[in-house]
Amino acid sequence: MLLKEFLDKKIFVVLNEGKDLDKELTKVFCCDLLSIAMSKAPSGSVWVTVMGNVNAIAVSVLAEIGCIILAEDANLDETALAKAREQGVTVLKSSSPIFDTGLIAHNLLNG
Repeated sequence: MLLKEFLDKKIFVVLNEGKDLDKELTKVFCCDLLSIAMSKAPSGSVWVTVMGNVNAIAVSVLAEIGCIILAEDANLDETALAKAREQGVTVLKSSSPIFDTGLIAHNLLNG
């Protein structure tokens, strides 16, 4: 599923719509350790985390992540939002726990 199709489902709140909406989303990856996400998140993945800081944005760019979903009503801080806009990173938000958010995203990707 393309990122733009994922966004069109309007399941999650959009905090920042990134640049590469034609990116193919591959799978869901749930993790709150930046070093693990950087080394293990598949390219094009939907990364579910509560890490709403500038380091999460940097990791998403380095790992070529498709989008970030902040679970549990986590927010981006102002620096992270500015960096997401600058880098073109799509960041979404969910009020659900990480597992539930990941399951919803998985079900969307796998129809």
